[in-house]
Amino acid sequence: LQISGYLNLLANTIDNFTHGLAVAASFLVSRKVGFLTTVAILLHEIPHEVGDFAILLRAGFDRWSAAKMQLSTALGGILGACFAICAQSPKGAGETVVWILPFSSGGFLYIALVNVVPDLLEEKNPWNSLQQILLLCTGIIVMVLLALT
Repeated sequence: LQISGYLNLLANTIDNFTHGLAVAASFLVSRKVGFLTTVAILLHEIPHEVGDFAILLRAGFDRWSAAKMQLSTALGGILGACFAICAQSPKGAGETVVWILPFSSGGFLYIALVNVVPDLLEEKNPWNSLQQILLLCTGIIVMVLLALT
């Protein structure tokens, strides 16, 4: 088995840990924020996990082993959620949310921008760049509208 498969599993576990932090902290804010965060992460995770599964297959894992390893990385999300809940201050959830949500949001923004900006800079077709920027702005507008409702 190639080392890339194991590195991908480690990265996926850390990614799922931050997702667990974000979901738990969001539910500490309110049910609405918690459900919105959960849906957003699920929409992100479906293609992400399919891609990770393909990486594991190319790294030499058989289908059953790759599926089991992918499932085991989901425990990182459970650990992240448990950590967020256990990190609650006796003063209330506000103390926890103050640092967890900015930490996880910053991580998501960093990863998104590290993946998107280099592609935009390398894109030769201005129409494709404009489409990507418009879709990015559409996503931001959707988030703002959901926050206002």
